[in-house]
Amino acid sequence: MLLKRKIALVTGGASGVGRATCHMMAGEGAGVIVADLDEGGAAKTANAIGEAAFPITLDVSDERMWVQACAHIVEALGRLDIVANIAGIGRGGSIEDTDMDDWNAMIAVNLTGTMLGCKHGLKTIVTSGGRGAIVNMSSIGGLVGPSDIAGYCASKGGVTTLTKSVAMHCAEKGYPVRCLSIHPTYVDTEMLDPVADAGGISRTDLTAGMAKLVPMGRVAAADDVANAVVFAASDRAAMMSGSALLVDGAQLAGPPSAHF
Repeated sequence: MLLKRKIALVTGGASGVGRATCHMMAGEGAGVIVADLDEGGAAKTANAIGEAAFPITLDVSDERMWVQACAHIVEALGRLDIVANIAGIGRGGSIEDTDMDDWNAMIAVNLTGTMLGCKHGLKTIVTSGGRGAIVNMSSIGGLVGPSDIAGYCASKGGVTTLTKSVAMHCAEKGYPVRCLSIHPTYVDTEMLDPVADAGGISRTDLTAGMAKLVPMGRVAAADDVANAVVFAASDRAAMMSGSALLVDGAQLAGPPSAHF
């Protein structure tokens, strides 16, 4: 029970990695707040988990909703220990053809949403007497820059360095809060559906092609990433803060072998 008696807020909990994280945290003993803009999806996740979870509606890019959500959590549960900023969106495009609406949406959700989760999550953990961690979902695109996802890389690169700044702030203040970022390779979730649709192929065919780019031979499952989030949030990672945890199947370990 890695998270026994912890209270955790998970954004993006209606689907994909967020949903998997909610289930896994509850299984490790945490009380879980399932947060998502999709009210019905959040409720479905919470209902599937049972009494260890309850849903809230949250647009992560809206600061007023963060303030209301955090106040509600403290009123209902007494404190907050963990924030997992999982909510995210992805859009394709090189620097020459990045659409401004796509750019603004990714910055709003991926970067501003994570910043607000850190800002209000940290304040709530500290003032409510919690102890734990803030775990931010970045990407391998937050460490390297594939040419066809320029805006996504920019938003996730911001998450990477924001995490380090939050970790340093917590350490300097002596707060009982760590901050880490998670960097997955391609993940087989609903987030790939628009990409598959744009390419006119099935998600199965899309992930099969992506798997060829991962040295371990497959894309990540949502549970692979959720496992890393749970570890990062737990006391087993007590001496880790500001770190980037790779869940990439060795994709960033180096170039493919070129020698015989």
